[in-house]
Amino acid sequence: MVNVEEVMIYDGGLFGDRSRAGKRAVTLIQQEHLAAIGSYLGREAVAPEVLRRNLVVSGINLAALKGREVQVGEAILRFTVICAPCSRMEEALGKGGYSAVRGHGGWCAEVVQPGQVKLGDPVQPVD
Repeated sequence: MVNVEEVMIYDGGLFGDRSRAGKRAVTLIQQEHLAAIGSYLGREAVAPEVLRRNLVVSGINLAALKGREVQVGEAILRFTVICAPCSRMEEALGKGGYSAVRGHGGWCAEVVQPGQVKLGDPVQPVD
């Protein structure tokens, strides 16, 4: 995982990332859920790179956007399915890691419109 301040999102996902075209092209997680996951494990907030999601956002309820389109920077994404934790969470977070992430792992999205995304860009529903 590499943290960057800006990235191009194209049909296959994020430039430089492995291609995952379709309903799982981009993964997002709420910053607020990182603290919840950490709390379930009895520690501070989990570092976002541990969960391997593409974008970390805050101040918006991603679960309320299922099936809707959102604009992030110049890109438009459509939320498709929940990002369920994988079996690696036990290895990455220790015993209970899988259960701690369950329901808090973020969302997958497909790319409706490619575009540049920068750190701090708002995430806004497209009406």
